[in-house]
Amino acid sequence: MRYSLFFVFLTISILSVACNRSNESIRTFDGSKVEASELTQFLLTQMDSLGIPGISIAIINEAEIVYHKNLGFAHKDRKEKLTKNSIFEAASLSKPVFAYLVMKLSERGAIEMSRPLFFYLPDSSMEVDRRYRSVNANMVLSHSTGFPNWRWFDTPPDSISVNRGDFFMISNPGTRFTYSGEGYDYLARVIAKNTLHDMSEMSDLFAEMVSVPLEIDHMYFTWNKSLYENKVYGHIDGKATNRNWGSGLPYQNSFQFSSAGALHTEAKSYGRFLIAMMNGEGLLPETYKEMLRPRTNITRLDSSRWNEGIRSWGLGFAIMPLGSDTLYRHGGTHSDFQAEAAFSKNSKFGYVFFVNTKKGSELNEKLEKFLGITYE
Repeated sequence: MRYSLFFVFLTISILSVACNRSNESIRTFDGSKVEASELTQFLLTQMDSLGIPGISIAIINEAEIVYHKNLGFAHKDRKEKLTKNSIFEAASLSKPVFAYLVMKLSERGAIEMSRPLFFYLPDSSMEVDRRYRSVNANMVLSHSTGFPNWRWFDTPPDSISVNRGDFFMISNPGTRFTYSGEGYDYLARVIAKNTLHDMSEMSDLFAEMVSVPLEIDHMYFTWNKSLYENKVYGHIDGKATNRNWGSGLPYQNSFQFSSAGALHTEAKSYGRFLIAMMNGEGLLPETYKEMLRPRTNITRLDSSRWNEGIRSWGLGFAIMPLGSDTLYRHGGTHSDFQAEAAFSKNSKFGYVFFVNTKKGSELNEKLEKFLGITYE
């Protein structure tokens, strides 16, 4: 009887702690506090006004996830609600995760960060501009390759005469910021060659080096059964789109690793990655320092990023100085998905969200104010 009473008391205590934990206040970036219920109501209001079908979101305080919700619908027309296993397209939030993989591999000698990628893997399609031969991994991850975002997407400068879809360069490598998925794609092919993987096996390498050691539940760069069962639908103008692999890249093969925009995940899993970044988990101290130090300056010429408070780019993350603190951040956009993430290694604060429509930028602007993130 004594043991029965003990276990009853223990169960009640555990439930009480869990209940109290769920009702804890959330610390915002500026040090103020909001209740979890306030944040939930804020999100529901914004989802309604912006026409966002579903959201997966996590807030991090003191390097722990203190708030995690999947709200709304995986398919709005059919009223299919999100579940705890719902998976979103991460779009360009793929890039910081891939950058982490590259840094891990550099520690093992699989790639020398300052060595031109040309020496590992020449690319005949880029030979139209031999400047590409000096591009290295540091330039790729800090977006200073001189490459376009994508050769089939960006319009070449008037001074360059190339056919639509052919490779071209915007500037000399290492001289200025040129955001480029093209560079990430090239680096991924180099990594595959150097580690003796083909592009269909790179997801296995990613799991071995990143998601398994960091204990991340859901991060997938290629199609699998879990995605087939749990991927949410994107939405355009309030209507669900096809539940395909992704709309960020043309002719994208769901079984081929694509470092720039193929990641599929959800907020709790990506939040776990942000916590690893806050703490420098899995990286040598010098590697961690190299990853987060400013590399490429952002000028007023890049008005959209400058206006967002971004002043430089490290290896994988944009860098936003805010008073005595610094936010490291990145966003992602496909035609029917958007995502945003940010963290501070000093205050151990962070957030990440994914939405299944192209309204994430508008939501992020309002969410930043709610979370006490302000910049000039």
